[in-house]
Amino acid sequence: MFADRIEGKWIDMFCAVFGHCKLEPGDTAAILSETQSRDLNVHLAELALHRLGVNAFHIKLVSPAQSAPVAVRSTGASDAVQGLEPVIAALGAATIVIDCTVEGLLHAPELPHILKGGARLLMVSNEHPDVLERLLPDPELTPKVKAGIRMLSDAAEMTVTSSAGTDLRIDLADTRGAGVWGYCDKPGHVAHWPGGLVLCFPKAGAVNGTLVMDAGDVNLTFKRYLERPVTLTIEQDYVTEIAGTGVDADLFREYISAWGDREAYAVSHVGWGMNPMARWDSLAMYDKRDINGTELRAFAGNFLYSTGANETAKRYTAGHFDLPVRNCTIRLDDTVIVDGGVLQGDLV
Repeated sequence: MFADRIEGKWIDMFCAVFGHCKLEPGDTAAILSETQSRDLNVHLAELALHRLGVNAFHIKLVSPAQSAPVAVRSTGASDAVQGLEPVIAALGAATIVIDCTVEGLLHAPELPHILKGGARLLMVSNEHPDVLERLLPDPELTPKVKAGIRMLSDAAEMTVTSSAGTDLRIDLADTRGAGVWGYCDKPGHVAHWPGGLVLCFPKAGAVNGTLVMDAGDVNLTFKRYLERPVTLTIEQDYVTEIAGTGVDADLFREYISAWGDREAYAVSHVGWGMNPMARWDSLAMYDKRDINGTELRAFAGNFLYSTGANETAKRYTAGHFDLPVRNCTIRLDDTVIVDGGVLQGDLV
């Protein structure tokens, strides 16, 4: 679909994002990649950093052997670093880490050790530059994401309903909101590009109810729009029943059961999309190898439900689903923040 060559406009866009990260001449940037990384993005990052006068160096790792029972996609938990202390030390000594690994380091066990010295990390999601170009971070979105984070942190309960039958209740007491707007400009800060979402990792036993994924909703592990509804019954965080007929329900059941791990059935994070430039229909426009699906996590007004690892609840697993659901109404206590899939109030 695309010619994978360097384009001047793509160097410009990397420069713009690094500018939002407040990189200055003389700063140091570690470009982290692996042998299976998208080389085009690695090269664009290098050229942009050079243009800005930032001292860049490469750390390229050998992509490790597969160890999971099924294919792993879009986890944000790269195992490329493999706990190598010299790598962690080099990354932690940089002003910024430009993360071009396949899965990204957002949930990697090495991340806290990399950040503790003040390094910040920008994960360039494994998307073709054509996607990144459409979804350049917009500083005007930043205060809206921050407002959503505050609202989520201050709320005691989230309820999610839909005409398709979703009826979820999520206990938010003592839960801290988080969010991403697409760039990182402070020591210790983590972001990914594309950005534009608000989320939290609920504490143990916080999520109960029914989630109905309707036709047109998305299973991002499979990079697939659902053609028939799939209904999840969730009790004390865990999916206890997967109801539905057809290939979508069958794929869900087969993949999640293949892990042989109860924690794969538990909630990872919940939240909503904030990015008005991200499009729900974009998945239909790209070959699977060209995208990581971050755009679908961020499109404005979606309810994002994810299964898998949740450090807040002390649950760890490599099994993972990201499930953006359309047309939901999301309430934080008595305040409607998303009405039928449309952002409300200060979030618009």
